[in-house]
Amino acid sequence: MAYSVLSLLIAAASTYCASLYQHCETRGRAVHIVNLDPEAENFDYQVAMDIKEIISLDEVMEERKLGPNGALIYCMEHLKESLDDRLKEELDNFTDDDYIVFDCPGQIELFTYVPVFKNFVEQLKRKNINVYVVCLLDSQFMTDVAKFMSGCMASLSAMVQLELPHVNILSKMDLKYHSLFLFLVMDLPNISEYVKSETQNKERKT
Repeated sequence: MAYSVLSLLIAAASTYCASLYQHCETRGRAVHIVNLDPEAENFDYQVAMDIKEIISLDEVMEERKLGPNGALIYCMEHLKESLDDRLKEELDNFTDDDYIVFDCPGQIELFTYVPVFKNFVEQLKRKNINVYVVCLLDSQFMTDVAKFMSGCMASLSAMVQLELPHVNILSKMDLKYHSLFLFLVMDLPNISEYVKSETQNKERKT
């Protein structure tokens, strides 16, 4: 059975999932999408399993007196303990040729220094499940050198933490196409020189 873990760093994961779902439906391939984002409410695809059926972000914020990020991390920690049995039940309904996409929340800390998804991935591996990561990066991170470096480091950090095959995809290309094209034609020496110049300018201001 093939599984894909969807790692969302910026935005448009739900749009990606909807497009992937439609593509698989057109090609006659069975795909099941699991929502792991407790903040997500509206879906353009059929949800096979929803984390909100297990835990509520609003209830955690109210009962634990936590902010949105703290409550989200708490939900993910709780998920680690309760998802295993629930997922095992769902697997019995799938065939060996089915694909599962995990639509994940976008907080970068969940994929870098907080071991929530790393532990989740290890659970999947112990079930002899093939896992890979699709990392969505907003195309605005490719229109400015400083943002470009930040986006690359964020993606690399998730790659190192999860230790999985990793595919990076630029999202929202229709919104930033012209600026993105101008940035991509810039060669590496120019990027290096730009970073050096920006650093010197900030040092002068301080």
